[in-house]
Amino acid sequence: MQAVVLKEGERGQYVTVTDLPAPRLAGPGDVRIRALSVGLDGTDREIIRDRYGVLPEGASQLVIGHELLGVVVEAGPASMMKPGELATVLVRRPCGDARCTCCRSGQQDYCSTGFYTERGIRGADGFLCEYVVERSDYVVPVPRECAEYGVLVEPQSIVEKVWNQIGSLQRRLAWSPETVLIVGSGPLGLLAALTCRSMGLGVHVWSRSGADSVNADIVRSCGGRYHEVNLQEEPGADSGLLSGGGGPSGVSGLAEFAVRERISPDLIWECSGYSPHAFEAMKALNPNGVLALLGVASGDRRIEISSDMLNQEMVLKNKAIIGSVNASRADFESSIRRLQRIEAMYPGQLVRLMTERLSLGQVPDLDFEQVTVKAVVDLVTREEAARLIGGGVRDGQ
Repeated sequence: MQAVVLKEGERGQYVTVTDLPAPRLAGPGDVRIRALSVGLDGTDREIIRDRYGVLPEGASQLVIGHELLGVVVEAGPASMMKPGELATVLVRRPCGDARCTCCRSGQQDYCSTGFYTERGIRGADGFLCEYVVERSDYVVPVPRECAEYGVLVEPQSIVEKVWNQIGSLQRRLAWSPETVLIVGSGPLGLLAALTCRSMGLGVHVWSRSGADSVNADIVRSCGGRYHEVNLQEEPGADSGLLSGGGGPSGVSGLAEFAVRERISPDLIWECSGYSPHAFEAMKALNPNGVLALLGVASGDRRIEISSDMLNQEMVLKNKAIIGSVNASRADFESSIRRLQRIEAMYPGQLVRLMTERLSLGQVPDLDFEQVTVKAVVDLVTREEAARLIGGGVRDGQ
């Protein structure tokens, strides 16, 4: 079978397409999945561009990709699954340390040792290949009606984890949020916007994508307000792209923007990966509010910041900061329900997020700067996918 791998070479690591043996079931609880499509995100960008991935111990290569939508083609007798079922797979695996309470409790997304593995990212092969074998414990069924947008289950699970954390955290008080400010209009920013609108919240998205961009139109299509960053108003702005993992270097811009537009957010989602915004956001946030960090900073940015300001905002105004980067089975399951609700309320908008469709062979040379919103790799044709899903046919290749 064909696979996209991060490979160890004489001059360092590189990404390429290679042939691998197709995996076989190893136990009665295993399932074999034919990959239909795999989404690419910022982590994949870092692996492909910066060779960020960690190879399995003793291996010379790592199959990359962690956002899977596939169809079960073979199921072990103890798996409780059957051929023809759509499915996705959890990304993180427990560390195995008996002292890690979280991993022992099925909450490996909160692993306390840091010795977890992640499929396609760290120490375990991923899903950018034709076939995947996995224990059914880590396989999440996806309803057939979600076939068009099911590849978004994994990124949406990160958004769902935020809401699950907020639900636990905000039991500390009577909290009724009304307004949300989202920084960045990449895939996570847009999924956050669609999610918050599906919950009836007022949504503002602040991003450097143009006012006439697909990003902006998706925000407006669900009833949100889109605000394009004006670089001339941003002191010291650099060339980073706020929509996809960077942002203006003038950290004062976010709070000034919120004041200027009279936006008083109860919840701020930082989805740009531009870390200075995380600190500036504390000033813009309403008392008792929550700042959610979804964008992972990959650089080494440094700023001067008032530690007293942070102290006062968090202590005197009861503000909180949470992060979300990897999710549990419960988050995956609520992700599916949420996507169904979004599709029912805003038909077609989820599909619009997937702006570039690629083949396996195009992945190693992909220029992520040219991706409008989100790139998805299709491993089968639409006709073949329909046959596998509709017929429940076991594929023995």
